[in-house]
Amino acid sequence: MPTLKLLPHPDYPAPAVTALEVEAAFTHDGGLSLAYLLTADLAQLRIPESVQPARADGLWRHTCLEVFVQADRGPGYREFNFSPSGQWQAYVFTAYRDGGLLESVPAPSMSRDDAPGRLVLTCTLPAAALPGGGQLRLGLTAVLEDADGSLSYWSLRHPPGKPDFHHTHGFALTLERP
Repeated sequence: MPTLKLLPHPDYPAPAVTALEVEAAFTHDGGLSLAYLLTADLAQLRIPESVQPARADGLWRHTCLEVFVQADRGPGYREFNFSPSGQWQAYVFTAYRDGGLLESVPAPSMSRDDAPGRLVLTCTLPAAALPGGGQLRLGLTAVLEDADGSLSYWSLRHPPGKPDFHHTHGFALTLERP
């Protein structure tokens, strides 16, 4: 599984963060496994405490790790939000920002590992949660909230201008289904 570095948006620095990396790969049964590794002064970030796993809206307003998934045929895509709390959400879009909740989707499995200066959130989306198609284009992203409430935006690649994770310029990783 390759390790990919997410980059902060240049207009939204995050001095407490040393690195944010993601490993992404298909599972043996066609699901998608994502491991987010955050290396930072965690006391300078707002990391939510673990709660009972459940769907929740507005996760992207705070510390949230995300993946945007587009089948090779596009233009539709899905967005999955994962909070370190264990909460999650899924959205479906037929075109750029044209969509809403993905109602009927199996829950991801999530696990969190904390250590001094490090947080690892591992999320696995079942195959049934993913769009069809031979290849998937992924936008690996994150929103990190500093202790003062300011946000930083992380992605493999940012489009010009303000942070916009829905822009397909950021769907920078292509994975071929096994």
